Amino acid sequence: MTAPLDPVPRPTGALALDTFELTKRFGAFTALDGVSLHVRPGTVHALLGENGAGKSTLVKCVVGYQRAEHGAVLIDGRERDISTPVVARELGIGMVYQHFTVVPGMTVAENLLLARGKLPAVIDWKAVRAELTAFLATTPFRLDLDATPQDLSAGQKQKLEILKQLLLKPRLLILDEPTSVLTPQEADEVLGLLRDRAHAGECSIVMITHKFREVSAYADDVSVLRKGRLVAAHRVAETDPQQLAVEMVGGADEARTEFAPPERSGKPRGAPRLRVTSLVVDGDRGERAVDGLDIAVHAGEIVGIAGVSGNGQREFAESLVGQRRRVSGEVWVGEERFRATRAQNQRLKVRSLPEEPLRNACVGEMSVAANIGLRRFDEAPVVRAGWLRGRFLRERARALIHTFGVKTQGEQAPIRSLSGGNVQRAVLARELSDDADVLIVSNPVFGLDFAAVAEIHQRLMDVRNRGGAVLLISEDLDELMTLSDRIAVMSEGRVVHETDAVTADRNALGAFMGGTAH
Repeated sequence: MTAPLDPVPRPTGALALDTFELTKRFGAFTALDGVSLHVRPGTVHALLGENGAGKSTLVKCVVGYQRAEHGAVLIDGRERDISTPVVARELGIGMVYQHFTVVPGMTVAENLLLARGKLPAVIDWKAVRAELTAFLATTPFRLDLDATPQDLSAGQKQKLEILKQLLLKPRLLILDEPTSVLTPQEADEVLGLLRDRAHAGECSIVMITHKFREVSAYADDVSVLRKGRLVAAHRVAETDPQQLAVEMVGGADEARTEFAPPERSGKPRGAPRLRVTSLVVDGDRGERAVDGLDIAVHAGEIVGIAGVSGNGQREFAESLVGQRRRVSGEVWVGEERFRATRAQNQRLKVRSLPEEPLRNACVGEMSVAANIGLRRFDEAPVVRAGWLRGRFLRERARALIHTFGVKTQGEQAPIRSLSGGNVQRAVLARELSDDADVLIVSNPVFGLDFAAVAEIHQRLMDVRNRGGAVLLISEDLDELMTLSDRIAVMSEGRVVHETDAVTADRNALGAFMGGTAH
């Protein structure tokens, strides 16, 4: 029997959360299969698992965003019918989602007030601002109450999302990848604050993450999900990343494959292959997004571009591949000035993998074969006497699908029907089907599972090992430190710091990313 919500003031302090055999299906697919989780009050509990393991589905069932077909959610030992997020909020449960939920046209103050849900007909803004100012003084975050989300960096928006929940004083706070857009210092600041509040008994924390370092440094307990099932639960002090990796993927051999660093050749780098000098690019609203940027990438090296989202990285990448006009400056490939025409891309072997490839590098309604053939659809043997020979297109696509391990119902399936990792593989198959001399990559593994990440990282390293020049733009500092030979930091549209990856210091990079060291 489910207990109704008590018509009494909401209790305070950290709560205990239990799920009992939660099961959730989407058609024939079982996303959660009898998951029984225990979160101790006043602790930080990490949830680990590959993409599709059921982590987000589990927490969405807890907060009432989705309904489980079987099982129960217990709060402080009592079963509760959490039918909507409003019910969850009344019980003291809050959630920070992976994607921002702030209202773009409202100020920080208005977004914070809106988080309360119930508002009076007339708002006393003087009193509200005084209350919000006092609230912010209790946190290490400093946001301008009059700023709008359009004025905020991605890291500041993430802090606003967390502040919205802290203002409600939740007894249980659930966070889905809370540090994905934060600098190392910001991540430590956020997680340290939440851990301190949990250990003070103010709330309990459930944190979805894929970073073992965060689990070891900030979590008390950790649970591992695999293919919709809870396969392990530990005190963090009694386990280690190697054991967790094995539990996540199902075996020691798989863990060694998926978590091993990519194989790097020791050959010295060659001459500069890609050179960018004094590049200036405008943003979507006419603002200066890239401001006099200089960078060079040599043959046989990977140069990583680090930076907090919104500091010109997207506009920089788009200008290199011809998707955005360059106001001034020059881009050279070898000894030729590069204007990113299709003919130059073919002749100079310049290839790219943009972020969100389904939107930026594919035609979703077209087949996998047609998308793989976009580089060569008008060349022999695919074309003869002006006629497209579909058989050659399909045969070539089948060979590349096999080589790159693209999981699809067939080469004629629409590319939009593929998972994110397989769209990435299909685009890489097209871009790397011949040896690339220059490869420009943006956030290549965002949202992918560990197996896809390991495979794509090795393919990027293979281009470098063959003597290609790779420019890797990524918001994941761990990825950059794993793959890069050199790391440059972009801030406010400029390169403000550059260092060899082997001697790079995470905190120093974070200081430049956050703008405090320049």
